[in-house]
Amino acid sequence: MSFLGLFKKKKDEEGGEAEENLILPQELYRASALELKDIIAPSALKVGPRELNLGNKIVRTYFVISYPRYLAEGWFAPIINLDKIFDVSIFVHPIDTARILKQFQKKVAEIQSQIHTREEKGMVRDPMLDTAYADLEALRDQLQQAQEKIFDVGLYVSIYADNEEEMDKIETEMKSILEAQLVYVKPALFQQEQGLKSVVPIGTDLLEVHSKLNSSPLSSVFPFISFDLTSDRGILYGINRHNSSLVLFDRFSLENYNSVIFAKSGSGKSYTTKLEILRTLMFDTDVMVIDPEREYEYMADAIGGRYFKISLTSEHHINPFDLPIAAEDESRSDVLRSHIINLVGLFRLMLGGLTPEEDAIIDRAISETYALKDITTESDFSNVEAPLLSDFETVLKGMEGAESLAQRLTKYTVGTWSGFINQPTNIDINSKFIVFSLRDMEDELKPVAMYIVMHYIWNAIRKELKKRLLVIDEAWWMMKSEDTASFLLSLAKRGRKYYLGLSTITQDVDDFLKSPYGLPIITNSSIQVLLKQSPTVIDKLQKVFNLTDEEKFLLLESGVGEGIFFAGLKHVAIKIIASYTEDQIITSDPSQILAIKKAKQELEETENK
Repeated sequence: MSFLGLFKKKKDEEGGEAEENLILPQELYRASALELKDIIAPSALKVGPRELNLGNKIVRTYFVISYPRYLAEGWFAPIINLDKIFDVSIFVHPIDTARILKQFQKKVAEIQSQIHTREEKGMVRDPMLDTAYADLEALRDQLQQAQEKIFDVGLYVSIYADNEEEMDKIETEMKSILEAQLVYVKPALFQQEQGLKSVVPIGTDLLEVHSKLNSSPLSSVFPFISFDLTSDRGILYGINRHNSSLVLFDRFSLENYNSVIFAKSGSGKSYTTKLEILRTLMFDTDVMVIDPEREYEYMADAIGGRYFKISLTSEHHINPFDLPIAAEDESRSDVLRSHIINLVGLFRLMLGGLTPEEDAIIDRAISETYALKDITTESDFSNVEAPLLSDFETVLKGMEGAESLAQRLTKYTVGTWSGFINQPTNIDINSKFIVFSLRDMEDELKPVAMYIVMHYIWNAIRKELKKRLLVIDEAWWMMKSEDTASFLLSLAKRGRKYYLGLSTITQDVDDFLKSPYGLPIITNSSIQVLLKQSPTVIDKLQKVFNLTDEEKFLLLESGVGEGIFFAGLKHVAIKIIASYTEDQIITSDPSQILAIKKAKQELEETENK
């Protein structure tokens, strides 16, 4: 308001000018106040006979004019789940039962009269009249017994589009869906303004285009059938991109507790996983992570977890000869036999493959190594001192035909790689959140390290029954070897018995699916998450997950943290959303991490001063 606008002139009774007075402060405030309607109102409005122009959008309102004789349950679901922008308004006006019964009595009398007239004239029976008579009589009985009520129902739909061409296309799609079910709609010609006011959430029915429906068919209209994955318990995975409902789910309520996440690099797979971990920890679940890229270090530090660096020069060691403690339903002989088989697989991986003869020699050498330490099926595995790799090498050197094997093993016992596994175990995983980092491990040894760490974790899982989640990031490393891939599949199959959920994450979808163990791991995972994908693998994913063409293009065009969430037989389009605090803990953005560290350092310096 200009300076001159602060003044107003008063006219006296004779028409002369009075002195200029200042506008009262209350009036000035009231004139400049911004109300809610000023914020939500469009910049411009143009009313036309067939649509309204709201700013840069077009809106057209339709009403239902006719229903079929029967309305099936969920008939409105295809409209509710259309991937379009629209509003739906349902007005239900109850009708007095006594009044409607009088009308029914007259209508029944009319139909009876028509039927009798046709019979007297010898005309052929009209099935429509007979059906109408039977329906009216049945409904009248239900009304009299208070089993049903009658309502005037107005169903209005307003569709939004950017232009008339898009609007006509959506209209055709909507009409084809409804007319296939014998439900017919019409646009509110010359009543678009009243139509929009009837659809906006102010509860005013200005169109008043009603159809009479009794209780049963009316219940099929209510839009409580939208695709969602909202359950009574579980964690928040994200927002349903289709209808903005919450995707709440509990992986431990499914037939197995496993999940897989496929995404191209930079699509938010690690962010999604960290968010799930953070929320899972709040529900008394232990979480263990195998981290090949050192992405979970900051998170482990922030929430008080334990972080172990596994490398050739690390101070953290795992002895692969450590024996698991037998569970109550397991015999020691079975545990020892199973552990020896796993060790044979480890040596097959370490030594670049074994011939059948070498396989037999390794198997016998492991048994003799344990025997040297007086470890038998009668031993208490919790109180024995496990042998080291150097002990195994000593036994191997004394066996006929094992010279080549002993020579190949040297690099792990006294060579460059001796600091890796030829040491007693010195780590403790008695914590809610554990991370094993393999980033500093040489690529050649990463599959070996993953195998050893996973066996160590597996032994701990079998030791005590607890709800746990095991996360394997960049799982394509494990798919490179048959032994590691087969062990990963065995975890997926056997984990449920030990209350373990296995979460497999990979960006190299092609390598994962090329392995004969890749597809079985997917089929043994009740939850699958597909984020943004590369065009080179999308066709293969479409075949594996039975995606429609629309879902295929959705994955190609998704943004970071967007994709499709599969849980059992259901799947929805999802967007991963974290709170500000969660984002500060789980972020993988280097610039964001540096900014957080800088702020933390400045705070510490201020406190020290």
